[in-house]
Amino acid sequence: MACLFCAIVAGETDAARVLEDDDFVGFLDIRPVFKGHVLLVPRQHVVTLPDLPAGLRDGFLAQAQRLATAMVEGLGAQGSFVATNNTVSQSVPHLHLHVVPRTKGDGLRGFFWPRTKYADDAEMTSYADRVRAALA
Repeated sequence: MACLFCAIVAGETDAARVLEDDDFVGFLDIRPVFKGHVLLVPRQHVVTLPDLPAGLRDGFLAQAQRLATAMVEGLGAQGSFVATNNTVSQSVPHLHLHVVPRTKGDGLRGFFWPRTKYADDAEMTSYADRVRAALA
């Protein structure tokens, strides 16, 4: 199956583009949380954030910053919501960062994540150790 976002990047599929450079394209989400909701994608087909090549990381964040600023300056939003999914809840298997304009009282209630508790401090320490080891 062809990648929808690669088709947008290639110009084969129409999209309301708001940002383009050598490495990234930003375009309006066709099913926005709020009007002005932008998706930022690398031109290179990359599935998840962990797959993003090191040489693209700084540029990806720099463009995300520009888009977050544009939500305020260009749309009159008070701020923005910036998020990405990796595999789970990722509707298109091509890395994309959501930049959504936000205004206090806009009705977005955030996520309803299930909460859990560690059995004790030892279990918490065990999880911290495992994450730390994976980062080493």
